[in-house]
Amino acid sequence: MEKKGLSFFEKYLSIWVALCIITGVLIGQFMPDIPRFLSKLEYAHVSIPVAILIWLMIYPMMLKIDFTSIKNVGNKPKGLIVTWVTNWLIKPFSMYLIAYLFLKVFFKAYIPEELSTEYLAGAVLLGAAPCTAMVFVWSYLTKGDPAYTLVQVATNDLIILFAFTPIVAFLLGVSNVKVPYDTLILSTILFVVIPLTFGYLTRKRVIANKGTEYFENVFLKKFDNVTIIGLLLTLVIIFSFQGEIIVKNPFHILLIAVPLTIQTFFIFFFAYGWARVWKLPHNVSAPAALIGASNFFELAVAVAISLFGLQSGAALATVVGVLTEVPIMLTLVKIANATKKSFEFNKRGQAA
Repeated sequence: MEKKGLSFFEKYLSIWVALCIITGVLIGQFMPDIPRFLSKLEYAHVSIPVAILIWLMIYPMMLKIDFTSIKNVGNKPKGLIVTWVTNWLIKPFSMYLIAYLFLKVFFKAYIPEELSTEYLAGAVLLGAAPCTAMVFVWSYLTKGDPAYTLVQVATNDLIILFAFTPIVAFLLGVSNVKVPYDTLILSTILFVVIPLTFGYLTRKRVIANKGTEYFENVFLKKFDNVTIIGLLLTLVIIFSFQGEIIVKNPFHILLIAVPLTIQTFFIFFFAYGWARVWKLPHNVSAPAALIGASNFFELAVAVAISLFGLQSGAALATVVGVLTEVPIMLTLVKIANATKKSFEFNKRGQAA
């Protein structure tokens, strides 16, 4: 029997992602009027078309949340502790150290000093912005606990509001970092509040009218591929916006991608390993590790542009974050799924 939830799209997701990235870049290069028009449809640095597609990705995940179970999350605080410590006490600083080592030391001969500083700034912005929207997709692909994932993301959103600015200011050595709080607030509303509200109302209405069995066995199945389709269309739009930048900077993109990739794997295995040591269930451990490994790239790109300019090295570094994130995260999803059995513990706390 085929593994539950492993649809045709999911089985070959890496191929679809690669095709969508290539399609987006080609659109940006040869049909620039399309991304030019779409780029005008934004508010507070948030692309409305992208927001709608991300909403399309998240809504099916929200439908699966049994909202009565959210109140029980507080009884299992270890998963939240892993998320908070990894995201705010480890990730920003490890990103700075790894990026500095590669961009300022190892690649010194290939990157001008001033430009390497801008690249480092972009990496810091990524490191200080843990994932908000896309983590629902990663959680879905690893069969994560949707209610617990929601609380992990919601608390991260709250922490970002007051922790992002001082962390970035400290690591960049500046005191005038301006964070577009309208972007933060709008992103939280679009990517969490709206789909959560609609998911709750839909679930309540369908169960009231048709019953729980119909909801779980019939209604939810109608959305099996919606999340993946939303992800693929989002990639086409995002990379159509950044196609020209990517084509013009192939070598530097490769150099920037090296520390970002190392950082992503490091954070994932740090959180994932910690969760296993604490004997947390896999449906909590996998999302906790994936939240830290991925980035809130919408925020990072917006801040990089507002601080350093659209054509800056910082903006390019955040775009590379977008470029590398999905393929790497899909790899980490596969690793998480392949190691699921190692999180099955018996009553004595020993791995099965």
